[in-house]
Amino acid sequence: MPSSPTPTPRDATTARVARRHRQIIQSALICDAAFFDWLEQRVESLLALDGAALSHAIHQTCQIKASIVARDERETGDRALLNLGHTFGHAIEAVQHYGGLLHGEAVGAGLAMAATFSVEAGLMPAEHAMRVHALLRRTGLPVEARDVPGAAALDAMRIDKKVQSGRIRFVLLRGIGASLVTADYPEPALARTLAAHFA
Repeated sequence: MPSSPTPTPRDATTARVARRHRQIIQSALICDAAFFDWLEQRVESLLALDGAALSHAIHQTCQIKASIVARDERETGDRALLNLGHTFGHAIEAVQHYGGLLHGEAVGAGLAMAATFSVEAGLMPAEHAMRVHALLRRTGLPVEARDVPGAAALDAMRIDKKVQSGRIRFVLLRGIGASLVTADYPEPALARTLAAHFA
């Protein structure tokens, strides 16, 4: 795997903020619709580094992750839900040779892509994906990777560890706060998602 460039102080700060925003939004998408509603209402407070808002968001995020890990200590089931956005995000990083989007940004874009894919696969209403995209944009996270060819991203996903029996496994959404791991989706839905977010 190519080594990541040594981050500058600005990059380190940007990476930390992007990772925090991505983890907070990701946790809400996985299993807490009420938390997502709260984020929509309080995102400006989070961006302004309001102490009470940050404390609540970080506490809720940690509680969600801890609950999932506790249910799946041997990593055989629910813990895979924590990979929401990662299949797309890792593909972006690989094609960019780890020199483009920062990790939190790439996985943030992956959340938007997973939301689109969930709609295209007939799992989630389109308005839910619109809300996901809007919240990501409000936090400054990207929702696309237009410098990455879709075919190259797909090739990268095909060699990901999540591939089983020739099928790429994704974490998708039935709705905000309702996630699932699946390799059962229409291939045209994936193609439409790649066209919507990549070059």
